[in-house]
Amino acid sequence: MAVFAADAMIRTRFAPSPTGFLHIGGARTALFCWAYAKKLGGTFILRVEDTDLERSTQQSVQAILDGMQWLGLECDEGPFFQMQRLQRYKEVAQQLLDAGHAYHCYCSKEELDAMREAQRASGQKPRYDGRWRDSMATPPAGVVPVVRFKTPRTGDVTWDDQVKGLITISNEELDDLVILRGDGVPTYNFGVVVDDLDMAITHVIRGDDHVNNTPRQINMYKALGAVLPKFAHLPMILGSDGERLSKRHGAVSVMQYRDEGFLPEALVNYLARLGWSHGDEEKFSSEQLIEWFDLAHISKSPARFDAEKLAWLNQQYIKEADLRRLAGLTGPFLLADGCSLADGPPLVNVVALLKDRATTLRELADAAVMFYRVLEPSAALRAQHYSAEIRPALADLHTRLQAVVWNRAVINEAIKAVISAHGLKMPKLAMPLRVMVTGETHTPSIDATLELLGRDHVLARMEAQLMNFPAPG
Repeated sequence: MAVFAADAMIRTRFAPSPTGFLHIGGARTALFCWAYAKKLGGTFILRVEDTDLERSTQQSVQAILDGMQWLGLECDEGPFFQMQRLQRYKEVAQQLLDAGHAYHCYCSKEELDAMREAQRASGQKPRYDGRWRDSMATPPAGVVPVVRFKTPRTGDVTWDDQVKGLITISNEELDDLVILRGDGVPTYNFGVVVDDLDMAITHVIRGDDHVNNTPRQINMYKALGAVLPKFAHLPMILGSDGERLSKRHGAVSVMQYRDEGFLPEALVNYLARLGWSHGDEEKFSSEQLIEWFDLAHISKSPARFDAEKLAWLNQQYIKEADLRRLAGLTGPFLLADGCSLADGPPLVNVVALLKDRATTLRELADAAVMFYRVLEPSAALRAQHYSAEIRPALADLHTRLQAVVWNRAVINEAIKAVISAHGLKMPKLAMPLRVMVTGETHTPSIDATLELLGRDHVLARMEAQLMNFPAPG
């Protein structure tokens, strides 16, 4: 039956529906599928399940592809699209019909609605009652039937889940599900089975919201005489408050994390720790993840998404990142903020000075703005830090800085000389100086900041701000 390459022993797949962005839960599933295949020298397949014609969009397809590329989760095969395989689903549906494992159902939507309403009224679970299962009735004229799978009426479905352990569900809990709609488009459970068989998938790794689909799919595998893949259902991801993960917790597009200034390797590292662990290791590379990853250490309990922990991890990666790469990633944030990088020091030098203080690339860019644009101090900062008493010392420093060799050590000596000459303590001079030249109160060491800003910019900004100090009383 296989129509795809099957030369690797282990074959996993990530199969998103293109009805939205690639979110945190989907990205973690993709990561675990990818890591498991890579660990065992297998094949990782991307399949786009685009049969929801009303909600699937090309924009969503691209968002998924972009998200996976940014995270570095390159597939070995694919992407494959279900809507390009409709003939294959018809063939397998006919195979099930011919073998007596499926049948045509001619119920109208109105009949199905009435059936379920009557069941609810009598306290029963709403479900298809199988009225066309063994019917000898003449099909109604002009009605295009659906194809339903003939679910066994007795017995249980049992599988040894690679995460959750042994799971058993009675066939009495299942009804005869539609596998092929009247328009020839497969339903989710049927399309998944046909695809996983054709693509020779050995391990189905997916979220535990699919546990209830698994017995239906296993019954179809058995009806087709196929070998079952191994199933591994990943625990749910909750917010830090224990509630279902939502946008307020961080359940946003993977690409939004990129836009907010997270590094992909930091997000991959964090996703790997959502429901899986390797001892007490918190920070590790993708290469280490591949080396260590297994299904046995996936937790059975829901994982909790902690935005603060992700931010901390991102900060560690920023600290260790290559400076040129960091400058290249930070530049677009500055340009979007209206800065001209030609009007300041080399960005790689700025990044080197600021990176240890930044949690995200956006924060890094925000801190770097002062090197590329004059930031006018707020009235509140001027009122707090500009005084008539400190103005003479700052004017003295302005004069001294005109003549010194422009490097950090000499600048520091000039500042200390002014402090000594005017009987001051460092904060008394440094804080208003920071405000004058950067418009901020929090910067790296003031001598390092002045050195990087450059003599001309520093002197010009000091001269302009000295005019805003109150006159002597």
